[in-house]
Amino acid sequence: MTMVVTEFARGRLFDPQRSGKGIVGCSLEDFEGELNRRRPLKILDGYAPFCKLHIHGNWTQTPVDALRITPENEGRLRSAYEARTPEELPVLVRWFEGIEAPVAEYLCVILYDREQLLREGEQIEAEWGVVGVLATMEPKPTPMVPITMMRNALGVAEGGSGVSLDRASYLESVAYWQDHANLRHLSTERQDHD
Repeated sequence: MTMVVTEFARGRLFDPQRSGKGIVGCSLEDFEGELNRRRPLKILDGYAPFCKLHIHGNWTQTPVDALRITPENEGRLRSAYEARTPEELPVLVRWFEGIEAPVAEYLCVILYDREQLLREGEQIEAEWGVVGVLATMEPKPTPMVPITMMRNALGVAEGGSGVSLDRASYLESVAYWQDHANLRHLSTERQDHD
């Protein structure tokens, strides 16, 4: 099973000028090399047949990417309308800013197969492409963010995958994200660790 980091994920995970969730303390080349060398602790089915999740122990310095909202940290919540790519419509997102987070215990690598990536307009040479990485304290993924589920249901033209919305999964996601928010690591932090 060969894997590469997709163009979509490269900018989100390895661009030191971009704040947000990203891999800390490991270059793109080293990350791809480790993914292709390491055996995952677990392989889980994703939200669709073309998606797999590889759970690894965290070999990087990447902090967790989500925290529970508490009275002590809710003043650090920020929100804005943002698009992940220039082609997508902006959606409302929220995140914590300026919080020192612990280094994650696990990396949950989100993979799409080559055929799905081709449907979404990206050609890869490997069998699987990394579309995201979740940094967690438990060996399991956090629920997909509700807006990502909606975007997926809108289809490839709107930046999604074309997978229909599952009501039960959506409500489970809402229950989690009602009380949690993503963290954004400052670009200077990422540069300091690379």
